[in-house]
Order: sequence, then structure tokens, then C-alpha cells
Amino acid sequence: MKHPAYPFAKLSCIIVEDEPLALDRAKDYVGKMPFLQLLATFDHALGAMAFLKANQVDLIFLDIHLGDLSGIQLLESVAIQSQVIFTTAYQQYAIKGFDLQVTDYLLKPYTLERFVQAVDRAIDNANKKSKLPERRYFFVKTEHRLEKILMEEVLYIEGMGDYRCIHLPQKRILTLQTFSELEQAIPAGYMCRVHKSYMVALDKIEAIERERIKIGDKIIPISETFKGRFFEMVNNA
Repeated sequence: MKHPAYPFAKLSCIIVEDEPLALDRAKDYVGKMPFLQLLATFDHALGAMAFLKANQVDLIFLDIHLGDLSGIQLLESVAIQSQVIFTTAYQQYAIKGFDLQVTDYLLKPYTLERFVQAVDRAIDNANKKSKLPERRYFFVKTEHRLEKILMEEVLYIEGMGDYRCIHLPQKRILTLQTFSELEQAIPAGYMCRVHKSYMVALDKIEAIERERIKIGDKIIPISETFKGRFFEMVNNA
């Protein structure tokens, strides 16, 4: 079977599946593909959520019906940069998968051939993304317009009640978009959530001391929830 060319060594992936037989099938299929690297498997969404906060993953094989938190709730509650392939026995969620911009939707029991088609689509997406010029801006909704913001100007983003305040050198911009929505809009690698009320631009950090960040005259706390991911990004910068 011919696969599209890919510019990367492997796509890293995880499997989130609470049915033992379905998990075994997915692991077997992943193992047959030399361009996939399985990092971990989870039988519940909360474990996968914690792993994704601390690790970069290219592709997630995600069941919808899970015990504690559904696959759909996982995607709606966490900003995920990974591609997602839904694996489910329920056809009625296909439209929701489209709304969430998942890469593909595998209906159980799926064949190896259908699995390969879904993975090939993920590889095509990765190829296209690798050829795109690096994006150094994002758009936010403010009042009745979309405003373009250059990444080089962003200092930090602060939660202020219902609003998020984007601090720039010469002005501040208020938006009702949530932190999760902003994390999805902002190009990967530029900013990191460090607290329930703060995101910081990594290249604007002047110092880190006693779990506090200094950016200009502002001192920003680092919370336990986001500390691991933050220091991982700092160490890899």
C-alpha cells in the first residue's frame, strides 16, 4: 500500500479508548505503520488531558464515549494543537466531529484499510502545515470587528472578569474570547498559559524567580497547574 511522502521522522500519537478489544485493535494497527510513534494509551479522558498538557502530540485516536469525560468534552475543554481522529461506534456524532475540525471519523469496527486512509489524511495535513510560512499574527474579536495582532508586540494576556486583556507596548485590547479560544488562535510556541488568569509571551520574559515571571514592571505568578508545561517550553526554547 502506497503512502504519501512525509518530511518528518514519525507522527507521535496517543490512543484514548476504554474498550479493551478496540484498544488492542488500534494498537495493532498503529504498530503496523512505521511512520507512527505510539507515546501512550489511556482508558479515560482525564489521564489523556493531563498528558497533553505536558507533552506535544501530533495525532490523537480518540473514542467519544468514555467513562468520566467524553472525547467531545475533552476537545471542547482543552486547547489541543494535535490532529484528532475520532474512533466510535456511534454515527450520529459525525457532524459534531466536523464542527470540531477533526481529521477523520472512524466508525467501529473499522478495517485496517480504513484506518490507513485516516492516517494518510493526517500525514497530508502535516505535509501541508510544514510547507506553510510561519504565521506571526492572530486575530481577536473586539467589539464589532476582528483585530489583527502581531505576535512580536504581545507582552502578556490577563484575565479580567469576563474579558481577556491583551497587553501591547502602546495599548491594551479587550476581548470576550476565552483563554482556550486564544490558545487555539495564537501560533504554537509563542505563548504559554502560566496561571488561570495569565498567558505570557515567552520572548518577552525578562526574569523568572520564585515561580514568578517579570515582564517589564509586571510580576506574573506561575501556578502549579501550568508550571510543568511552562518550564518545559522555557527549557526547549
